[in-house]
Amino acid sequence: MDAVIRKRAAAYVCRSCTRSQRQLRRNFSSAAPRPDIYDVVCVGGGPAGLSLLTALRANPVTAHLRVALVEAQDLSKLRSWKLPLDRFSNRCSSLTPASALFLDKIGAWSHLERDRVQPYQEMQVWDGVSDARIEFDWAPGTAPASGTTIAYMTENLNLTSGLLRRLEELGGVSVFDNAKVENISLGEETEGLDLREWPVVHLTSGKQLSARLLVGADGANSPVRSFAGIKAQGWDYERHGVVATIELEGQGWGGDQTKIAYQRFLPTGPVAMLPLHGNLSTLVWSTTPANASLLKSLSPQDFTAMVNAAFRLNPTDLAFMHTQRSGHVEEYSWRLEHTKYDSRAIPQIATSVQEGTVASFPLKLRHADTYIGERVALVGDAAHTIHPLAGQGLNQGQGDVQSLAKTIEYAVTHGQDLGVHMSLEPYLSERWAANHVLLGVCDKLHKLYSVGSGPLVPLRSFGLNAVNSLSPLKSFLMNQAAGSGMKVF
Repeated sequence: MDAVIRKRAAAYVCRSCTRSQRQLRRNFSSAAPRPDIYDVVCVGGGPAGLSLLTALRANPVTAHLRVALVEAQDLSKLRSWKLPLDRFSNRCSSLTPASALFLDKIGAWSHLERDRVQPYQEMQVWDGVSDARIEFDWAPGTAPASGTTIAYMTENLNLTSGLLRRLEELGGVSVFDNAKVENISLGEETEGLDLREWPVVHLTSGKQLSARLLVGADGANSPVRSFAGIKAQGWDYERHGVVATIELEGQGWGGDQTKIAYQRFLPTGPVAMLPLHGNLSTLVWSTTPANASLLKSLSPQDFTAMVNAAFRLNPTDLAFMHTQRSGHVEEYSWRLEHTKYDSRAIPQIATSVQEGTVASFPLKLRHADTYIGERVALVGDAAHTIHPLAGQGLNQGQGDVQSLAKTIEYAVTHGQDLGVHMSLEPYLSERWAANHVLLGVCDKLHKLYSVGSGPLVPLRSFGLNAVNSLSPLKSFLMNQAAGSGMKVF
């Protein structure tokens, strides 16, 4: 009898131990961080990332998706961003009518500060060596239904703050800002879910986000692209883009008159003056690193003199002025007296540069070998970076977003897994080749106009003059630009 009792007691103890061990395992498992599960996680809160999430939330077909945004910057600064109308930040972009139409469709266009959006209706482009010129404007009766606007200039901060306001108006997005990505890994099999092929974003805070689809909108050095093992091809141009906000003489661009953008191709790179509100403009000057360093070191008066010289003096005189460390105002005034130029075909005289707006950044061309992987998609600079001579970097990103949002909508409508490679194929086929063509065109233009002498100069001048004299060809190119978001010159 005692033996039976001892045996039953031992069995009870074993069962108790087993229950305790199971309970301990459950407690340990619940204490370990487990990833939150999302349909779409977007890393990067710039124009591309914010546009994508806004497009998904604004579309009734995709509005039910569980989405998250991861952004390294503190978005509270973007929410509170505000500048007086006589002050503009130095990073501006040219939005084509196609991009503006997309932003309007997702409800973001009305959230931009409209006084800080400047449309322009004409663009003057000319060869700084030969003075051959092409004038992009709409001939009577050739403008599209959207109007005569070629593009809209606005600050990148105006665009992103407007997108953020629209996104918060729509709601339903888990936002993790001021949050850095520590690493990205593949998930694990959990109770009832097999997430072994799902990307898991590990934040430095310890938070983990598991994504059915992980979108990299995280810039040229994209961690998402690295995680996916996608390589990018390209090269550095050994050029820097100098940007600044410039104040112009008198009323600047005028009241109701046609607003004109100007771009001059110099052997060191193109220089562009693009209209902003009132008598302000944004400068984008592509030049050598040494020249960029000099420009940033100049006094405001000497810098302003160099800007005026860039649009008026011949390349030889301008090259000499880049060797001077100071005295550019006097040097420019003397050389201008001995220079012939058409004052009607160049920007108004620059009178000053706004304090703190002169900056520069290196120029690179990069193109990812593919935009998609299993449960990964790349948009914007994570997929491609382009020379700024055509002002198309941001527009390419908006085109990516529009295509990817449409691809996700199709997958949801047809009951597909939106993250698998097969579902993402339409996005790749629609965008990669189109972007590759534009990247190639801009790269060839940069190389073509970097030649300061030789037989290429008269040949390219002949090409510019020929296109300028053929109104139907110009109208075709401009209609293509308005309809596709691509601007060619």
